[in-house]
Amino acid sequence: MRAIHVCLLTLAMLAAPVTGHAQAAAPNSASSDSASSDAGQARLRAPADAAQWFQDARFGMFIHWGVYSVPGRGEWVMNEEKIPIAEYEKFAGRFDPRKFDAKAIVGLAKRAGMKYITITSKHHDGFAMWPTGQSRWNIADATPFKRDPLKELADEAHRQGIKLFFYYSQLDWHHPDYAPLGRTGHSAGRPAGGDFNRYLDYMDAQLSELLTRYGEIGGIWFDGMWDKPDADWRLGRTYDLIHRLQPKALIGSNHHKHPYPGEDFQMFEKDLPGANTAGFNTAGVSTLPLEMCDTISGAWGYNANDRNYKSAKQLVQLLVRAAGAGSNFLLNIGPTAQGEVQPEFVERLTAVGRWMDANGATIHATRAGPIAPRPWGVSTQAKDGTVYLHVLDWQDDHLLLPPLEGIATASEFGSGKALALKRLPEGLVVELPKADPEQWDRIIALRPKAGASD
Repeated sequence: MRAIHVCLLTLAMLAAPVTGHAQAAAPNSASSDSASSDAGQARLRAPADAAQWFQDARFGMFIHWGVYSVPGRGEWVMNEEKIPIAEYEKFAGRFDPRKFDAKAIVGLAKRAGMKYITITSKHHDGFAMWPTGQSRWNIADATPFKRDPLKELADEAHRQGIKLFFYYSQLDWHHPDYAPLGRTGHSAGRPAGGDFNRYLDYMDAQLSELLTRYGEIGGIWFDGMWDKPDADWRLGRTYDLIHRLQPKALIGSNHHKHPYPGEDFQMFEKDLPGANTAGFNTAGVSTLPLEMCDTISGAWGYNANDRNYKSAKQLVQLLVRAAGAGSNFLLNIGPTAQGEVQPEFVERLTAVGRWMDANGATIHATRAGPIAPRPWGVSTQAKDGTVYLHVLDWQDDHLLLPPLEGIATASEFGSGKALALKRLPEGLVVELPKADPEQWDRIIALRPKAGASD
């Protein structure tokens, strides 16, 4: 142990006090702006068991797919290239994804260790990926495809035991009643005027279809409210509608603000909770269940020119760091206009699935561990009190931890090989398995004394 004492000072600087959770939680109070003013605040919430299921799931698949897949330049192509509605609608005539295979996509998610899928039912271009009765701007009426991919996906998800969430954009560059215009969509060529309350009625009618045609769903994933942050979005009415029609459905909104009443989880775009490297996440971390979302490449919707793929190792380490922050990880794929998943995505998700087959017990059904995230890695904690150390970036053969009460043994996860555990005044020193450059995550199980987790 003499060599260990020599490096204690350096190690101690990397071991901050125990927090109990990844970040301090901000009070779960709603903002007082106009977004939730109409119809009062939401009165209904999803039940606790639905929220617990969501937290236990820890890993999901995000799917961005729509007519923007035809030009293959990302889901923002209509706005970024200033394409007017009359021209953009022509893409629908070329959207015929005959190679779409719901069974294969759900199977890919399941093999990757994902427990749920969130798919874009309507993105900012207003195009509905189901045969809505509210507009002909939908996959059945405006394309040669004529099928309902959401129905096929829902049926297959139910068969394979995967929950399905629907992404729904509150922003709409196509609808004439989305007025006055917000921050985006000014080149769409829509006529002046419009009735925003009529648009919100249209939105609620579409949501009612999504909530009554596809069996039990996991929830609704909103986006786009940031386009008109000062508008009255009638959130109380809409959220209560969702919770009435699907009592177990969870509601989350990518509005980048503190959660409003009626929302059941808080999301973070391209960042871990509490971080803001992407510039979106200025709100604090609430006490609600958490989710971060990110992409495999740089794009959400299919982009034929984007080859900036994250490696399988990077994706696993993002998943691990999310779990260590007490958050789910929603990982995006963007199918092609033919309905295929890019082989680069399949390859990476397959590799992540192999890792999850071996190590998923340290991710699924865990919560943020008692040691806050560090540069070297994170901790997660199972329901039986076992703490898992995920050592992602540390080459030495010992690691100093803060004082942890009730820990009896340390072992290498997987092999079960016992590891030395030493208590010092500065904290716990744990022996690590030998570093392997090919290993993405050295996992150590710290097990409690009998009865310590009761």
